[in-house]
Amino acid sequence: MAQLLSVNVGLPRDIDWNGRTVHTGIWKNPVPGRRWARRLNLDGDGQGDLAGHGGEQRAVFVYQMESYRYWQEQLKRSDLVYGQFGENFTIEGMPDSAVCIGDRYRIGDALFEVSQPRVTCYRVGIRMNEPRMPALLTSSGRPGFYLRVLQEGEVGAGDEIVKVGEATERMTVAEVNALLYSPDHPRDRLERALRIEALSPGWRSSFEALLQSRMSGEASGNAGGNAGGNAGLAPAAATHPAPPGFRPLTVAAIEPESADVLSLTLTSADGQPLRPALPGQYVVLRLQRTVDGPPLFRSYSLSGAVSTERYRISPKIEPNGAAGNYLREHVRVGDALDVSSPRGSFTLQEGQRPVVLVSAGIGATPLLAMLHALSTARSTRQVLWMHAARDAQHHPFAAEARRLVLSLAHGRSHVRYSRPGLGDRMGEDFDATGRLSRAVLDEVGVPRDADFYLCGPTVFMADMKEALAAFGAPPERTHVEIFNGGESMTPGIAGVPTRVPHPPEDAVNTGPLVSFARSGIAAHWNASAYQSILELAEACDVPVRWSCRSGVCHNCESGLISGSVAYEPNPLDSPAAGNVLICCARPHGDVVIDI
Repeated sequence: MAQLLSVNVGLPRDIDWNGRTVHTGIWKNPVPGRRWARRLNLDGDGQGDLAGHGGEQRAVFVYQMESYRYWQEQLKRSDLVYGQFGENFTIEGMPDSAVCIGDRYRIGDALFEVSQPRVTCYRVGIRMNEPRMPALLTSSGRPGFYLRVLQEGEVGAGDEIVKVGEATERMTVAEVNALLYSPDHPRDRLERALRIEALSPGWRSSFEALLQSRMSGEASGNAGGNAGGNAGLAPAAATHPAPPGFRPLTVAAIEPESADVLSLTLTSADGQPLRPALPGQYVVLRLQRTVDGPPLFRSYSLSGAVSTERYRISPKIEPNGAAGNYLREHVRVGDALDVSSPRGSFTLQEGQRPVVLVSAGIGATPLLAMLHALSTARSTRQVLWMHAARDAQHHPFAAEARRLVLSLAHGRSHVRYSRPGLGDRMGEDFDATGRLSRAVLDEVGVPRDADFYLCGPTVFMADMKEALAAFGAPPERTHVEIFNGGESMTPGIAGVPTRVPHPPEDAVNTGPLVSFARSGIAAHWNASAYQSILELAEACDVPVRWSCRSGVCHNCESGLISGSVAYEPNPLDSPAAGNVLICCARPHGDVVIDI
């Protein structure tokens, strides 16, 4: 007979961890008497990170005494207590290998349904004082599982757990967990999992992505390979991996676009076709400014039409910009530059919805490539080009964008100058004075059902993201490109001020050079100070994304622009070829990472 042994609750609190403050509800303690199970959680319980824990699909977390005994043996621990794994219900008699997603149970006065396996994060490692715990829980097939509350009611320790219903499609918690996190993702099992009506939306989305990846692999004859990585886990930034390495390309043309923007056209130096780019992608340049000095890496969007014969990049020449000034002062037609394959997930999406391209300054470059693609395809979609510049002198691609918009069946544009020059002509050079804003969206008649693409300076991006949200643009259709790092994801870390990336305080002068291309920071690897490339990036205040920190969740998956790495520990499922899991990777020689 299955039984509820303990009911455990706890409210979030701040703890010190590695010099940082973590806001977490991982500490759960047994409570006497009975507790009310509500739709979102138990009375007296709370979660510190609502994006990853709690809510209707994860109202109650369950862990089993069978697994407690297993970990006592495996970890040689005798100090484990109820709530040790962050669970709300400690139970007996319902192992992950027997309970199926969609099974229904009555406990006390409440009715529950199994919704998904647990998604482990680094905080269970903190609670257990074992950093490997997220990977160990997942790889062991003992993750535990979540319940959704179908009927609210009181529960208490000692209650019998009675199964009152079963899912039609029988897949255990352990099977579903392995299907997502292990390297084996058979198509028939993915299709079975997607037939489970009770499966939570997040897991359903992951399996849909894996199935789509599997079907694409079968169509291309690569169904058995792992080159595509785990599409069910990879973040958007890692969805278009590119082969590592640089290729010398010849500078075929250099043309000024505005007072502070210069376009360079690059062609093959060996006659071989260039790797085709998706509209909106970028390349990384490796610039060797001095013979003995470290190389400089910079990312530049491809600003021209998609081509296998030439790439066009359009750097902005900042007053103190090392790369831009080097390109302007030292690079000439006929010179060779080391260039990566195109990469990036900020790409034009297919479909028939209207397209709104919103940019400021040099942020026009990836959107211009999208405009080229729409023009080349003779798209019949509604296309609105919205751009903000200081004046005509600082308005790159003005004539080119105007020509492309006019080539479209349903194209139009709206350009604003914040400080127009004396000779700038309203109605010809620009449409209105001022900046793009929420009010302008209504004034111009922006379609709300559009796909929105946004790129520009940091302040402009923040303002326009807020304006688009207030306008009602759906988040899933608002696509944003961020250079100079990216958006970080550090769940539960509280009160961390944003700092400009910098070399680490304990920088050394020997060891492999780790370069963070988007952040413009390079540091030598210090094996005695860091366990992973992630830790080095954090020491440099490079924006990073992570959750498990042990090779499980893939949130940290990033582009490997050049070099190779070794893993310790090995990830449960490898990233796509050309990507790297920085949370458990160490450099094997010099490496360049796309963050």
